[in-house]
Amino acid sequence: MSGINYSEKIPNNVNLAEDRTLQRALEQWQPNFLSWWGDVGPEGSNDYDVYLRTAISVDPQGWAQFGYVKMPDYRWGIFLNPKEEGRRIHFGDHQGEGAWQDVPGEHRANLRRIIVTQGDTEPASVEQQRHLGLTAPSLYDLRNLFQVNVEEGRHLWAMVYLLHRYFGRDGREEAEGLLERRSGDEDNPRILGAFNERTPDWLSFFMFTYFTDRDGKFQLSALAESGFDPLARTTRFMLTEEAHHMFVGESGVSRIVQRTCDVMNQLKTDNPETLRAAGVIDLPTIQRYLNFHYSVTIDLFGADESSNAAIFYSSGLKGRYEEGKRGDDHRLKSDAYRVLEVRDGKLVEKEVPMLNALNEVLRDDYIKDSVSGVGRWNRVIEKAGISFKLTVPHKAFNRQIGTLSGVRVAPDGTVVSQAQWDAHKDQWLATDEDRAFVASLMGRVVEPGRFANWIAPPVMGINRQPMDFEYVRFN
Repeated sequence: MSGINYSEKIPNNVNLAEDRTLQRALEQWQPNFLSWWGDVGPEGSNDYDVYLRTAISVDPQGWAQFGYVKMPDYRWGIFLNPKEEGRRIHFGDHQGEGAWQDVPGEHRANLRRIIVTQGDTEPASVEQQRHLGLTAPSLYDLRNLFQVNVEEGRHLWAMVYLLHRYFGRDGREEAEGLLERRSGDEDNPRILGAFNERTPDWLSFFMFTYFTDRDGKFQLSALAESGFDPLARTTRFMLTEEAHHMFVGESGVSRIVQRTCDVMNQLKTDNPETLRAAGVIDLPTIQRYLNFHYSVTIDLFGADESSNAAIFYSSGLKGRYEEGKRGDDHRLKSDAYRVLEVRDGKLVEKEVPMLNALNEVLRDDYIKDSVSGVGRWNRVIEKAGISFKLTVPHKAFNRQIGTLSGVRVAPDGTVVSQAQWDAHKDQWLATDEDRAFVASLMGRVVEPGRFANWIAPPVMGINRQPMDFEYVRFN
């Protein structure tokens, strides 16, 4: 099961050749996917030879190989983790029952909705990042962008396989819809708000891959608990690839911070204007970008009180992050959880049934994980001897979904008036001026071993290659 058959038109480890109807349907979808990639995939990249990793197995040891590939020739495919014989559902009303190998009729609509929503995020991020290759700060970074892009494309294939295999005509129509929506399109946008935001520069890209791909980690981890076994097996393998996307984000921001700190010490200043004149991104601007991407991302977890979240959990469709490590009864019918509301002009906690607060549970798990990475960025600043600290804003800051939507809250958690928000928002969120300045730094660097002035080199090359390795060959 762990090996992947690359002799087939669609590489897979699901014995696709044994289901000729399904194989034909996916082979008909494949040209549409390639057309979508050509239309809104990485701009101008079709003839490049890119040093990419390609999955060759779902075995954790030696699961990928590296080599030069033209991205339109990348072997996108369908890879599921091996089936766990005797696997049982371990949460919700179906706890103890055998995991489903087919879609239960009563859960069909909700499962389809979950798969479509997850699937929609994958092509959306490729569309958001379409133009970034034109301003890459190095060949190393350009290759990492392209690796993220092709793997998001494969994650789309993973969801499309489930739609085609298990949802009949409805699934085929939904799979077509995944190629028809466009990020930021007024008439046919992507389903989730964060995936309609622009990603115009590399600081935005690194923040996106750190924060928003981390949302992907937690959503996929929750789906990896699903009682619908094909979904669980699919998302477990997707998590293997997702780890690199978060690494790109965390290391990218860390390298920007490192370069800024180096210049601060060389010039013996923390003045933002002086640092901007020196061609690096000042730390307060990095903080404002952080505030924006973090707040947009935590909205992706949905409303703090959600009947849908309760239904998904009780039905066995979507668990919690690391469900098996939790010591409760995994039914939660008598459990409570604290969520925030505004009362008398202040944020206060109230208890609600935990089943209805499961979006908030997942959001809080995400927040803990996000804070740890920001702490690693701060260690770079501390090591440079600079007295500045990047912080994650309060989870009520700049929220657009749920009870806190529209409530004006400062990064420190203080509820403020609209007038106070208007007076201070340019100190808290990236401004048009900030974005114009960052954009002004974005010039393409393609000489092997060279890096743009605003970012430090990485500690190590991809697959232990030397720093001047030719990660992308232009033809």
